[in-house]
Amino acid sequence: MNTTIQNEIMKDKILSRIAAEFSGNNIYVVGGTVRDYLMGKVSYDRDLIITDMEAKDFAQSLNKIFNSTFITLDEENKIYRLVLKDSDDIHNPQMIDITNPIDNSLEMDLMRRDLTINAIAVNINTGEVIDLFGGVADIKNKTLNYIEEGNFMDDPLRLLRVYRFQATLDFDLGSDTIHAICKYSDLIEKPAKERVLYELMKLFNGDYTAKALINMNKTWLLEEVFPIVKELKQVPPNSHHHLDLLNHSIETVNQIQMIYENSDDRVKEHLNRCDFGGFPRLAHLKLAGFLHDIGKFSTWTIEKDTGRHRFIKHDDVGSKLVKPILKSLTCSNRQIDYISEMIKNHIYPSSLMCEQDVNEKAMMRYLRKLNDNVIDNIVLAKADRLSARGEVITDEMIENNISNLDKLQNFYFESLEKLTPLPKLVDGNELMERFNLTQSPLLGNIIAAIHEAQLDGDVTTKEQALDLAKKLIDKKE
Repeated sequence: MNTTIQNEIMKDKILSRIAAEFSGNNIYVVGGTVRDYLMGKVSYDRDLIITDMEAKDFAQSLNKIFNSTFITLDEENKIYRLVLKDSDDIHNPQMIDITNPIDNSLEMDLMRRDLTINAIAVNINTGEVIDLFGGVADIKNKTLNYIEEGNFMDDPLRLLRVYRFQATLDFDLGSDTIHAICKYSDLIEKPAKERVLYELMKLFNGDYTAKALINMNKTWLLEEVFPIVKELKQVPPNSHHHLDLLNHSIETVNQIQMIYENSDDRVKEHLNRCDFGGFPRLAHLKLAGFLHDIGKFSTWTIEKDTGRHRFIKHDDVGSKLVKPILKSLTCSNRQIDYISEMIKNHIYPSSLMCEQDVNEKAMMRYLRKLNDNVIDNIVLAKADRLSARGEVITDEMIENNISNLDKLQNFYFESLEKLTPLPKLVDGNELMERFNLTQSPLLGNIIAAIHEAQLDGDVTTKEQALDLAKKLIDKKE
């Protein structure tokens, strides 16, 4: 028995208890759990295959032992999940997935999996290691090799899962795996979009997302998942950008990761929060970083006299373009709103802080406007700056830009106690009733103007809001 796995099973209170309670059964821990053990990583999920007992009966017996929550994942394929109530980490609840092997054959079950590193099984009672495809060696060599080419055809989501594992493990793809993904990349449109989104968020949640995106592009899978990549590839380097637009976008993702890793605990704690979509803010921010310049292709012009590339209002255009892209991936409204806001405002903090007469009022307006997304937006602005080092961009310009963004971030932390959500001073119904208005662009403009005045701190009471509304109406008349 592999001593590393043996030690991990013995240390695992849950697996050791299962082994003690069911010492006469053939119970195998498989897949990611074994991979994590071999890599010295913490595993919150335990995937079990039992070969000599009905999976449902076994799962129900374990449910009584652990007083957990029983979930039927797939009755037809006999897949059940237990969510344990006692967990030290609310973001990573302890789970046990239980099933019977495919076709009542452990070997067949392992053969149907995606990668060799996920096809290792260990009997928790006898210590027998089943490694039919060299998964242990591939883990040691940090290589991603597929098991059967046909498995990609059976479930094309596995094409994307390869890069998800690259993003999380920093393994390299074997040459046969690369060739197979090239061959079948167009099949990625077949899986349900919800499944694709889950794998994408796992990928963007990895520490090595940029590496995975670069390699996805080499097999054409990237533009199959994100067709807009074809447009990004057409925008070349220019005087402000040393990289073409696609590689600038990927480098922005890389810089976000590095900024996060070198940030203080306050920034890390914020970006680790899972406020929407079931994944940390950091994963969503890296996705926003990858898509932050998608408005550039459609706004791209070249000045005749200077040859300078211009992308006027690409931030606003991109924030609109991204919404149908994210909706097609079944992102939630909160995910869409967050990423769209990041794209719309990715220039805002740098342009604000480069003004010579920037004052506390202007900075406070920015904080009120971005609200809970201030840190995220500043990190994106830093990453964008660090990813653009064209010939006219000096080191001094970059250092000044980053220094100013640091000042803005520090101002945010110093101002936290003063920051409260802007109250809704008046709504559309009250405005219509008081001023005899109808649903119209004028009404929308009045509500927007009141909000902008609140951001500036010029309107703080209901009376002031109504006075502003009256002035705008009188001016219109």
